[in-house]
Amino acid sequence: MLPREPYKGPTRKLVLAFDVGTTFSGVSYCMLDPGEVPVIRGVARYPAQEHVGGDSKIPSILYYDLQGNVRAVGAEALQEHIIEQAEDEGWVKLVWWKLHLRAKHLASSHIRDGDINPLPRGKSAVEVLADFMRYLFQCARTYIQESHLDFWRSIKNSIEFVFTHPNGWEGQQQQQIRRAIELAGLVSSKEEQSHVHLLTEGEASLHFCVTNMIASDTFSKTPIDVSDYSDDEEDQSDNKGVIIVDAGGGTIDLSAYSMKLSPTSFKEIAPAECCLQGSVLVTTRAITLLKEKLSGSKYSDPKIVALMAETFDNSTKLRFRKPDEPSYIKFGTILDKDLKYGIRSGQLKLAGQNVADLFEPSIEAIIEAFEQQRRAASIPINLVCLVGGFAASDWLFARLQEYFLPLGISFCRPDAHANKAVADGAVSFYIDHLVSSRVARATYGVECCTQYNFLDPEHLARQHKGVIDMDGETYIPECFESILLKGTQVSEQREFRKPFKATRKSFAACKNHSTDIMCYKGALQEPRWLDTEPSSFTTLCTIHADLHELSRTLRPKRSASHQSKYYEFEFDVIILFGHTELKAQISWKEKGVEMRSPASIVYDE
Repeated sequence: MLPREPYKGPTRKLVLAFDVGTTFSGVSYCMLDPGEVPVIRGVARYPAQEHVGGDSKIPSILYYDLQGNVRAVGAEALQEHIIEQAEDEGWVKLVWWKLHLRAKHLASSHIRDGDINPLPRGKSAVEVLADFMRYLFQCARTYIQESHLDFWRSIKNSIEFVFTHPNGWEGQQQQQIRRAIELAGLVSSKEEQSHVHLLTEGEASLHFCVTNMIASDTFSKTPIDVSDYSDDEEDQSDNKGVIIVDAGGGTIDLSAYSMKLSPTSFKEIAPAECCLQGSVLVTTRAITLLKEKLSGSKYSDPKIVALMAETFDNSTKLRFRKPDEPSYIKFGTILDKDLKYGIRSGQLKLAGQNVADLFEPSIEAIIEAFEQQRRAASIPINLVCLVGGFAASDWLFARLQEYFLPLGISFCRPDAHANKAVADGAVSFYIDHLVSSRVARATYGVECCTQYNFLDPEHLARQHKGVIDMDGETYIPECFESILLKGTQVSEQREFRKPFKATRKSFAACKNHSTDIMCYKGALQEPRWLDTEPSSFTTLCTIHADLHELSRTLRPKRSASHQSKYYEFEFDVIILFGHTELKAQISWKEKGVEMRSPASIVYDE
């Protein structure tokens, strides 16, 4: 275990970390008392839960009635009387609903809308997330109140929330999470959002692996240092390359880090990867296989196929180990028999190779993402750690081990409680903060106009687009000015900035200014023009600046060509990407003093 110093904060505080997964969800927490060494614990009791223990999670299931009210959540939704009442009253059952929130830029052609339960009428995916968060929070509060007498009363206004999300979720999805947190009543104002911390599942899993798995003997003798260290001065000879594979229900997240010993610290060394090939996708392929295999038999009834799929998901999939041995799905009684379709004594027999083929797209996606990170990493990869609920599959572990070991790469997974990795790691993120720098996953910048230069071939090719600005000069529009390039390693406080200028016809138009931050995800190292790959550019967010004071100092200028009056002001666009969320600001100078807009970001919906 990672040694920790006593908490140095002045007052008592609670850290609550939520891992809302596609299939299962859980909450971990830490009670921070001044002078006490922090201990990470898990919420281990939930209503109607059969198995109570240290690895407790609940299924991510909700039932809604026809009026859109939540009627049952988690383990409660599995109770027989609830299932019966749901059928009688026509309730809507939601499983895998988190996939409705999936980022649009992730490859998801293999996920059909028919694979995911439709949302109740009038309910958005964000509102469903809010309902589920509210339930998890209520369960956590009850558990802490029952387990730690009087503690909750002393911290109910001093709670830090950590919410995790897949590596591939970006600005829009992060904004949806924050909106859901408000709808759930966990925070009541924009100001209280400062107590909400968003974190990738990959980085949360790294913290879990460090505190529970990686070189525990080394860590027990080595201090933790998360201070920034210079890229230029750093000697990387003693660094180890580590990739964390968080294999969950919906997504598989890969994160690459350099691990520096003496003192211990971590830096992200490649853009994070995320693929929609989690364990539920193995099950959706199994459903397709079952429908094909049973076509024409009395067992092709959708309800029977759904029952088989549930058994496959809960047991057959996890038990599968060898492609040369058959697998079985138990679904009926001893009277259920149809040898033509491989059914005997209520069990369906599947060829082992057919089951192995269901895993293959997920395995290939992990290997492809791993190779992508290995190519991008600045140092060799020495260790790969597999965590997440899907890590419990022995076949997945064996297939990946078969790939990594010939490469001379160590491959491991935790002995138990791998499904706690994200929630526990999210608490560790808050109290240990092991990662000192991260890598930009895309190129970020702004659209602008550039002054026409007849010597530039790119300008000549676009001279028909030229426009004469208020200052009388000719400019070419649709130019992209990069501020932060993909693959750049960014320490937490490092800023990236570029200067710009704006012209306005009137004095009144200078009092406010807005700038769109754009994101480029194409193949070019440093894109210059929006018209070359328009589909690779998206507007990520808008930042606003109040320039009332600056506008008072502006004096009109005269156009060189037609002597018309105009105003001009200069500003910088600043991007900070070392934190787990993108932040951007506009800066300008008033009487020689730099002023800044709030780092408020408006994400496009």
